[in-house]
Amino acid sequence: MPRRVTVRDLAAETGVSIATVSRVLNQAGNVAPQTRELVEQAVERLGTLAPGPRGGLPKPAAGAVYVRCPYVLTDYFGLIVSSIAETLDRHGRQLILSAGEAAQHTQVLSRVAGDPAIGGAILILPPESSDELVRLRARRFPLVVVDPRTALPRDIASVSAAHFSGARQVSAHLVELGHRRIGVIAGPREWLASDARLSGHAAALADGGILPDPSVVRYVEPTTEQGYRAAAELLDLPQRPTALVAFNDKAAVGALQAAAERGLAVPTDLSIAGFDDIDVSRATSPALTTVRQPLQEMGRMAVSLLTRLLDRHDLEALHIELATELIVRGSTASVS
Repeated sequence: MPRRVTVRDLAAETGVSIATVSRVLNQAGNVAPQTRELVEQAVERLGTLAPGPRGGLPKPAAGAVYVRCPYVLTDYFGLIVSSIAETLDRHGRQLILSAGEAAQHTQVLSRVAGDPAIGGAILILPPESSDELVRLRARRFPLVVVDPRTALPRDIASVSAAHFSGARQVSAHLVELGHRRIGVIAGPREWLASDARLSGHAAALADGGILPDPSVVRYVEPTTEQGYRAAAELLDLPQRPTALVAFNDKAAVGALQAAAERGLAVPTDLSIAGFDDIDVSRATSPALTTVRQPLQEMGRMAVSLLTRLLDRHDLEALHIELATELIVRGSTASVS
């Protein structure tokens, strides 16, 4: 008897995306003929398609995991989601993914919790309030939050990087290089990570006998464009900083652009540091000093926690912080 295969099996066999496989199975018209033939041949070769709605797309098996990432799957979020997908696959769990910025405005969590086909959820930097997540957890729906945006109660499991110690490391590095006026390009004010990183920065300043200066702090979304604007403001101050620390590598790239436009050489005239250690940090000139977040390990740990919840195990350590690492490259130097 032919074995039943899933959309994921077909995607792995053919090398095309799950979305494309689904379009072929649902007889959608926007698929190249050769791709359609490739998928259809794979169905014949592998076996019988698992039954599902609309005669093609397989219905998720009980115990599937809903992964919500309401952001574009760039290198940062993409690394986390890919790690979650790979780890779920090893655990034999099917993944149902909701991603993209449009998902920020979709109220789906209450429906997900009531879907018998879904066993639990992993929520990445969820825009929902803590109260909404508490109501969801009160329904005994297993969930894990990756990098929570706001403070969570003890009984909601979460995984994040050690934001405080990471920021303290990079700011201490700048203080040790002799910088006393350090501009900060922080994340959004309402993000828990922003508060923790600013606290870590302030601790490093205090260790060096330096008072924090709110006038050299800017709160922005983690993008190159907003990093550029924030850096431009800071570098145009009458007494400009000798160093900038951006709590996001993309914002640090924007800072490099702002410095170049003003004829400032990095790191001779200005030191710049980032946070995340995504690919772009190694592609700049000079390469960025930054803080490495264990993004893939965050995804793996989230699956581990959720699997234990699904298996009805008790969790003693519900809020887990994974260690960060300072990566020193060519964008920082001693004050000249």
